[in-house]
Amino acid sequence: MQGRFISFEGGEGAGKSTQAALLAQRLSALAIPVVLTREPGGSAGAEIIRHILLNGGAKPFGPDAEAVLFAAARADHVTNTIRPALERGDWVICDRFIDSTRVYQGAVGQVDARIISALERLTVGDTVPDLTFLLDLPPRVGLERAGARRGAAEADRFEQEAPDFHATLRRAYKAIAAANPERCVTIDARGTQDAVAAEVWTIVQARFNPTAQTRALSEAAP
Repeated sequence: MQGRFISFEGGEGAGKSTQAALLAQRLSALAIPVVLTREPGGSAGAEIIRHILLNGGAKPFGPDAEAVLFAAARADHVTNTIRPALERGDWVICDRFIDSTRVYQGAVGQVDARIISALERLTVGDTVPDLTFLLDLPPRVGLERAGARRGAAEADRFEQEAPDFHATLRRAYKAIAAANPERCVTIDARGTQDAVAAEVWTIVQARFNPTAQTRALSEAAP
């Protein structure tokens, strides 16, 4: 079976981690090998950089430096986790990928688009998601959800940003989805967890038909 690469994108509190995990569980139930991963992170080296980025350690150095750190994490992640999984025929489900850098460091941080593109060519190459879900909801709703999920823990570097920051994120994500309709599907994330998961699954079935692929492999087995 051919491996597939699916990413989840969206603002804070949109439910990316939850929906990525639910999709991975559903595929696993069909005996499809799945690697559930995230960015920044997803490999040993990238997880170290994740800590620096999310605790705000890189913020004083500016968006350009953050973009380079995200790229370094992504290079390690793609090389050591994503590409090996796809080469094995596994499905890769990733919580955030290239679009997050385009939005957070590019559209909001105003890092030159040529720098973002060059970093993508170096770290990603042709390892681009087959399908990207943009989980869209108003920033206020997302931040409320993120706060409820976080509880007494301290907000991370991005959750602490001002409302205008999050409004700009949303607009930038929508622009990316509009410019890449063959890859990106926007889902209204204001619905219940189960409703969003059902919509995600319907789209995955329509695009890749994993149920039929699994049935065909089972019938072909000796």
